[in-house]
Amino acid sequence: METTLTAELRDGTGKGAARRLRASGLVPGILYGHGMEPVKLSISGKDLLHLFHTAGGGSTLVDLKVDGKTHLAIPREIQRDHIHGRFVHIDFLAVRRDERITLAVEVHEVGEAPGIRAGGVIEHHLREIEIECLPNDVPETIPADISAMEIGDMLRVGDITVPRGVTFLTAADTPVISVITPAALRVEADLTLPGEEAPEVPAEEEEVEAEGVEGEAPEGEAPPEGEGAE
Repeated sequence: METTLTAELRDGTGKGAARRLRASGLVPGILYGHGMEPVKLSISGKDLLHLFHTAGGGSTLVDLKVDGKTHLAIPREIQRDHIHGRFVHIDFLAVRRDERITLAVEVHEVGEAPGIRAGGVIEHHLREIEIECLPNDVPETIPADISAMEIGDMLRVGDITVPRGVTFLTAADTPVISVITPAALRVEADLTLPGEEAPEVPAEEEEVEAEGVEGEAPEGEAPPEGEGAE
């Protein structure tokens, strides 16, 4: 998806200038790439919020308008204050439509796993997959079909359908999603752990334990009369 975003040039540098920008509802950023000198920007926090909530965010191709010029760019480094949900800083990479780029795209699960209906839960191992493609082929998300997953199944990168025009750079055997038994049930099932079972006693030893060794009384009993006395 491609969208338009307007940014202003900024002059101030340092933490003080950045704090003043954020206090006025703006977010400091930078545009770089293709040998161009980095351009310092300020962008409306509301516009960024709209971009990341409605247009795919980090995998969105942006027509970035700065000082009368339009740059084709893609968000690369996004810093957020996770306590308040505010943007702290954002980097944009200038790209060309005929040049392949690499980036990480979020995995989005689709379908309903039978293992979930059976009481299992989803465990995420990997949230994003590294890809390579032309800017116009960047997917908003990478669909991961979980509709056939039972409890104990694992979906790996190689099991996911590769979107058209995209190459996966993440190793095919990398785990992405599992369907597992909830922790409480696993604990209950694992109360008797391997190695905790009582060791089996051979029949010969059981017989010796039951009868005692000749000339000796079982523990706690007196020896037969006339035996064991000197």
